[in-house]
Amino acid sequence: MALDQAAIAEALQTSLSWAQESHTDELQTRQIEAFGRKVTTTASHLMGPLADPSSNVHYQHAMSELHKELRRPGIQQRVFSYAKASPTELVRSKLSTTEIQHRALTYLPDDLLRNIPENENVYSLFQGFQATIPEEEEEDGGRSKKKHQRLDSRTSKFLEQGDQTPNEPPSLANLRRDRDKSNHRLEMMTVRKNMCSAEIREIDNKISNLNSMRKIVLDRLGDIEQDELQAEQGLLELDNKIEEMVEDLDDAATLGHAITPPTEVESEDPTPDHDVEEMNESFMSASIYEKIPSPRSSKRHKPTRRKSIPIRHEHFEPGSNIREVQAHNDMITALDFDVPFGTMVTSALDDTVRVWDLNAGRCIGLLEGHHASVRCLQVEDSIVATGSMDASIRLWDLSKADYTPRENRFSKHTHDAEGAEDDMEESSPSPHPSSTQDCPLFTLEAHVDEVTALHFRGDTLVSGSADKTLRQWDLVKGRCVQTLDVLWAAAQASATLNSTDGQWRATGRSPDASADFVGALQCFDAALACGTADGMVRLWDLRSGQVHRSLVGHTGPVTCLQFDDVHLVTGSLDRSIRIWDLRTGSIHDAYAYDNPVTSMMFDPRRIVAAAGEPVVKIYDKTDGRHWDCGAGLVAAAAEEEEEEEGGNNAREQRRGRRWPAAVERVRIKDGYLTEGRKDGTVGVWTC
Repeated sequence: MALDQAAIAEALQTSLSWAQESHTDELQTRQIEAFGRKVTTTASHLMGPLADPSSNVHYQHAMSELHKELRRPGIQQRVFSYAKASPTELVRSKLSTTEIQHRALTYLPDDLLRNIPENENVYSLFQGFQATIPEEEEEDGGRSKKKHQRLDSRTSKFLEQGDQTPNEPPSLANLRRDRDKSNHRLEMMTVRKNMCSAEIREIDNKISNLNSMRKIVLDRLGDIEQDELQAEQGLLELDNKIEEMVEDLDDAATLGHAITPPTEVESEDPTPDHDVEEMNESFMSASIYEKIPSPRSSKRHKPTRRKSIPIRHEHFEPGSNIREVQAHNDMITALDFDVPFGTMVTSALDDTVRVWDLNAGRCIGLLEGHHASVRCLQVEDSIVATGSMDASIRLWDLSKADYTPRENRFSKHTHDAEGAEDDMEESSPSPHPSSTQDCPLFTLEAHVDEVTALHFRGDTLVSGSADKTLRQWDLVKGRCVQTLDVLWAAAQASATLNSTDGQWRATGRSPDASADFVGALQCFDAALACGTADGMVRLWDLRSGQVHRSLVGHTGPVTCLQFDDVHLVTGSLDRSIRIWDLRTGSIHDAYAYDNPVTSMMFDPRRIVAAAGEPVVKIYDKTDGRHWDCGAGLVAAAAEEEEEEEGGNNAREQRRGRRWPAAVERVRIKDGYLTEGRKDGTVGVWTC
C-alpha cells in the first residue's frame, strides 16, 4: 500500500508540473482546485471502489497531504511565476546557452526525417569497419609480419593450444586455422564488394541530383541571356534616339546661323532697302539653300554589334540538336550567321533570301531585289553581302529591319529533334512584307556572269564569278577598283616561273559541269586566297594584282577554303580536305571522305564539312578525332531502337519514313553549328 501511495503522489506531482508548464494564461486558485478535483476523481477510479475502507483511508491521507502542500505560499507563488513566464524564459532557466545552441544546430525538421532512405545494407557497421582493416601480408619466407604485435611466445603458445582439439595432430589444427582464415577473408571480400556497390549507388544518386541541378542552372542561364538581349536592344534604341536628337539639334543650329544680319559693307550698298526685301522674298540664297538639311527618307540606325556573346550552347552535350526548321522549298545554296543565337541569313534555289532570328526561332523577313537565286552570301555584324546568279552583288543593313523580338519559348535545350521541328513550325509565322524594306544599301554591278563566291572585310569586298574574273570593290565609294583575270594571272605565273605549277591545268577527272570556276575565296588586308575549278589554290597580292604563290595538291575543283594566321584549309570535289602551312606552302595534314566536299569551315578547335551525307563531318583538331553530327545520326539511332523493340513493325515504319537529306552547306562559330540541306531544311547543333 505504501508503494501505491508513492505512485499516486508521483502521478499527481507529474500532472501538476504538466499543468504548470502548459498553461501560459493567468491561473486562478479556483482553476487549480478544479483540476485537483478531477485528479481526485480519476485516482479514485484507478485505486478501486470507494467501498474498500483500507484503500479509501490511504487515498484520503495522500490527498490531504497534497492539499497541504498546495496551500503553502511558496508552491502557489512558484505556480503563478511559471504561468506568467514566457516559453523562452522557461527554456533559458533550465538550459544553458551552449546546450540551446547545440539543440538548435542538431534539430532536423520532419520533412528531412521523412525522406531518409531505408538502410538496405545487410552488413553491420562493425563488419564494414572490420573489412576495411588491411589483411596480414606474408613475407617471402612464409613468416607473417608481426607489426604492432606485443604477444610473447608463452601467450601465443597458450592461444594455439586453446584452439586445438584434444588428441588432434598439429598439422590438422594448422589446416583448420588456414580454412578459417580463408573463410574470414572470403567473408570480408563479400563485405567489401557490398560496400563498393553501395558507394556506386550513392554516386549514381549524386550524379542524378547534380544533373537535375545542372538543368535548373542551364535554364536560369537561358533566362539571363534573354534578359541580356532585351537590355542590349533597349540600349540600342536609346542610342538611336540620342543620335536622332543630336542631329535635330545640329539641324536647328544650322538653320539659326544660316541667316545672319547685314554687315557694314553690305549696308553701304546703294541698293534701296525695299529692293533688298523684294529680292529676299523672291529667291533664297545659294548658301542658305546648301545649308538646309535634306529630309531623312528613313530612320538611320547604328549597326547592331552584340556586346555579349551567348554561351548557353557551350554547356550542351556535343551533337545535341538545338532546333530544326524547314527554311526553304529547295536546296540551300548559302547560309551564314553573325553570332550564336543571333541572326542567320539563308538562300536557296527557290529564289528567296530569308533572315532568321536564331534566338526566337522565327523568320524576320525576306531580302528582295535579286532577279535570280543567290549563290553566296556573308553576314558580318548587321551587314549582309549577297552574290546572285544575276551577276550582281547587293549589300543590306539588317539594323534597319522593322522587327521586334519576342520571347523565345524554345531556347531551352531539347534532345528531341522532331519536337524541336514541331515547335519551330508553330513559332514561325510569316514575316511582314515590309519588315526589311529599308535594309537595301546599294548594288555592285560589273560581272557579266553569275557571282559564285565573295568575301568582305572592312571596306574591301572581293568577288569571284563564272566570267573567270575576280573583282575588288571599295564599299565606301561603291565601285570596282580592280579586276583580276584568273587565266591571265595563271599564264603570267607560268611564264615567270618557267614551270607548270601556276598555269591552268586539267584536274585528271572528267569535267564537272556543276563545278564553279571560282569555288571559294577569302581576303585579309592585301592578301587574297582563291580556289578554282582546276584544283589549284592561288594566293594573290591585291597591291600588285599578281599571284605570288600557287598551292598544288587537289585533283578536283576547289569548293571551299578558309585561312588564319598559320594554316589554310581547303575542301574539294576530289573528296579530300587539305591543311596547308602558309609559311612554307606545304601540306600540313590531309584526310578524305567517301563523297565530294561541298562546304567547309573551321573554328579554333574543329573543322566541319559537308560531304554528301545527311550528317556533318567533324574533325577535332585537338585530339585528332573524327565524328559525325546531324539528323542522319539521330535517325539511324532511332531506327536501331525501333528495330530492337518492334521487329517487323519497325521495318514497315522505316519504309514510310523520309530519310534526312544530304547536307549541302555548313557554318560554325564557337561550337555553334548550322547546316543547310538539299531539301531546304536548316538544322542548328552544338559540337
